[in-house]
Amino acid sequence: MSPFRGSVPFTEDWEHFRVTRADGVATVTLDRPEKLNALTFSSYADLRDLLTELPHRGDIRALVLRGEGRGFCSGGDVDEIIGATLEMRPDELLDFTRMTGQVVRAMRECPVPIVAAVHGIAAGAGSVLALAADFRVLARSARFAFLFTKVGLAGADMGAAYLLPRLVGLGNATKLLMLGDTIDAATADRYGLASELVPDEELDGTVAALARRLADGPAFALAQTKALLTQELDMGLASSVELEAMTQALLMKSADYAEFHAAFKEKRAPEWRGR
Repeated sequence: MSPFRGSVPFTEDWEHFRVTRADGVATVTLDRPEKLNALTFSSYADLRDLLTELPHRGDIRALVLRGEGRGFCSGGDVDEIIGATLEMRPDELLDFTRMTGQVVRAMRECPVPIVAAVHGIAAGAGSVLALAADFRVLARSARFAFLFTKVGLAGADMGAAYLLPRLVGLGNATKLLMLGDTIDAATADRYGLASELVPDEELDGTVAALARRLADGPAFALAQTKALLTQELDMGLASSVELEAMTQALLMKSADYAEFHAAFKEKRAPEWRGR
């Protein structure tokens, strides 16, 4: 947690989704099951703000993103977003599309590891939210649909054309983003979208175990690893090697690095402090 805080208090109640916190793990549950957890202008804004606030809390070591009911997230609400955007001015539309991108950027820049628990449909913006997570645990019922072209928009939305080719390759990303077809969990796994594929009844347990492992791990080292994975996507080898050298030198002065050595000598498990 940063020691530098202003006068704005932390948000304890989020209006547009459920947030629970327990033992270092925060769980964000999109809870509009009657609409397959479709996103609204307000839920986008809340996601952006939560992801910005989360690193400053100091009590969260892992974040789980999940959906209530029959699916993960069906994307933007057809009435509340698509219908509304038809009446918006160009400057208002740009404010909106920038905000959706800010959510993905915040996910990638947040030092807290993010696990997406995906069951049922992850469509449109929902598929990109899962894409932007660090880990995607898929139930066998999971389906992905990057369906932007099917509503008359570019398949490149919210950073999808940046992230997806780096995860599944240009060929598969081209098929997914241009054709907008729905793929099942087995195909998503074959493409490389899944960190782990499990039966539906094992989804919650698998996600909980992964979140626990991340929350109990060396938070400082995990945060730096996530940062380097994102930053080095656009860097050459020489710059990457130098950045990694500087990062390792920094971490070698951390309390966790010294704790590992002490634990090794004393033949016990390390007690990670995240600093």
